[in-house]
Amino acid sequence: MDGGGMRWDVLFRNALVFDGSGAKPQLQDVAVRDGSIAAIGSGLPEQQAAETVDVAGRWLMPGLLDIHTHFDLEVELEPGLPEAVRHGTTTVVVANCSLGLAYGALRRDGTDPIVDCFARVENVPKHVLRKVGDRVNWNDSKAYLDHFSDLPLAPNIVPMIPHSMLRIEVMGLQDSISREPTANELARMGELVEKALREGYVGFSTDALPFHFLANQPNTQKQIPTQFARYGELKFLTNLVRRWGRVWQATPPKDSKIGVFRNFLLTSGRLFGRPLKVTAVAAIDIVTNKSLLRMGLLLSRMLNSRFLNGHFRFQALAAPFKLWSDGVITPIAEEIPVLRRLNERDLDDREGRLQIMSDPAWQQEFRRMWTHGKTGFSLARLKRRLRMDDNVLTRELADMHIETCPVPEWSGESLQQVYERLQRWQASGEGARSEAERETFASFPKPAGDDCDFLLHLLRRFDTALRWWTVTANRDRETTKALLFNPKLLPGFNDSGAHLTNMAFYDGNLRMLQFAQEDGLEKVAYAVHRLTQEPAEFFGLNVGTLKPGAQADIVVMDPEALRAYDSDAGVRYIWRDIFQANQLVNRSDGVVSHVMIAGRMAWRDGTYTELHGRQRLGRVLLDREHEAQAAAVTA
Repeated sequence: MDGGGMRWDVLFRNALVFDGSGAKPQLQDVAVRDGSIAAIGSGLPEQQAAETVDVAGRWLMPGLLDIHTHFDLEVELEPGLPEAVRHGTTTVVVANCSLGLAYGALRRDGTDPIVDCFARVENVPKHVLRKVGDRVNWNDSKAYLDHFSDLPLAPNIVPMIPHSMLRIEVMGLQDSISREPTANELARMGELVEKALREGYVGFSTDALPFHFLANQPNTQKQIPTQFARYGELKFLTNLVRRWGRVWQATPPKDSKIGVFRNFLLTSGRLFGRPLKVTAVAAIDIVTNKSLLRMGLLLSRMLNSRFLNGHFRFQALAAPFKLWSDGVITPIAEEIPVLRRLNERDLDDREGRLQIMSDPAWQQEFRRMWTHGKTGFSLARLKRRLRMDDNVLTRELADMHIETCPVPEWSGESLQQVYERLQRWQASGEGARSEAERETFASFPKPAGDDCDFLLHLLRRFDTALRWWTVTANRDRETTKALLFNPKLLPGFNDSGAHLTNMAFYDGNLRMLQFAQEDGLEKVAYAVHRLTQEPAEFFGLNVGTLKPGAQADIVVMDPEALRAYDSDAGVRYIWRDIFQANQLVNRSDGVVSHVMIAGRMAWRDGTYTELHGRQRLGRVLLDREHEAQAAAVTA
């Protein structure tokens, strides 16, 4: 088509175009005008364009979606969300895991719920969270949506209704974690959910992972508010979501198989008259317990069966689940009570952690945890051998790799390698590679003891200065690849914007495209569909496709750079001025050449444009039926 002679803002020429539908890509030109796709075709006239961008040899596709983020924090401080944009992400779903800002800062009666709820669950420093809270100037779900018009957004923002914050809004923080709601309070929660759905929110998020705890005294041993909701409350609130045809984002109560099945059975149209769209975290191949993935896939098949008539999608991660830890400050420590006690302390409270670790009773508890199922004859030993362990932590020194520590020579080694060298040094007095290593070895008792004693000594000596990583899931790339392309799952468990120093999955969408590239362009087309139109349809969003009239969210990437991209080598630990803290990020330089959001360029040839972070590019995305009705009213 020729665009009817209208002048275009930008013309992309000679692209291999993936339109998001999953159809075979075609060599075409794409014209953009006034924020929308104006024309797609071959040989579009260059003279109609104010700017022409020749992208021969590159792929052009709709902007990618990231469906599980906690960017609702960062967007208040840096609305351009640079770590999303540089990887081709143009739409992010926020307020996952029951946490969000829809009801403002909720600072009442001396509490600070943003800090309390986010600090440990999402591993964001308290001073960053207080900074976010200080910027909040709304206390209502509609005002929250409205405030985005004052921010220079880059990606589109898709908010949900966060259950923990809803409970705090209605009950107050202390009551939300200490009692059931009254009938009036439950009715008020329903009114607020209904109000937000009427305002266009795409869904409602809850959380049931048993290791999500509050961060401020006196509640550091209490879980976040959503976890105090009984089944009847979940059923009541999700039934409202069902009635509106919106999405319930959830996490499973992993320690209760009956609870998992009962909760997720709420998706059933057979039982409840209409299917409820449910997306849950997460389908990953956990190293210590292979049975969880098998059970998850079986559950997904059952819930989506014709018999139950559900609309259920686990989320899949496109990367090895590589977690960095600062001493014991890490998400996987929260599910183990003896380690959780250390995580209850503030990050800079080294003295408090040392006091705990010096307690003989705590040390005995640590030993019981570390050796559980490793020796003797027991059910725990059998479960460990069958890879059906209860915890994610591997408890193997060979799986724990040192990133940095006060002994520079240890960087890149496993703790097992260091332990074995210590034993040789104690036996012969030889083999220490530096004065720093010799001094550290000399600090150990002689003999050093077993691997439990070794680790405990290092934690007491170095605390958070010992930074190490381990891969807890998705070690097998073929299994990971199969999960990403399983039609009963959704790719997109990237957790972007959370766990600032523990995870780096901002490039998860690129990793999936790289997997697809191995099998040819048809598979790439399907992967693009899985990362654009399919999640947009699931969440009811009016994005994710390239066709005339659609919003011009466009990504251009170099397939050869993608093929050569090494994500592990691209991980960086950088200082972010906006946070006044360090952060793990990915650097996929050269892969994504252009990112356009609503017809305006945010990223070009390896750098942010002058518009990025200064002018509003993206917008709040609401349920598309709501947007269509609003447009009809104003027309």
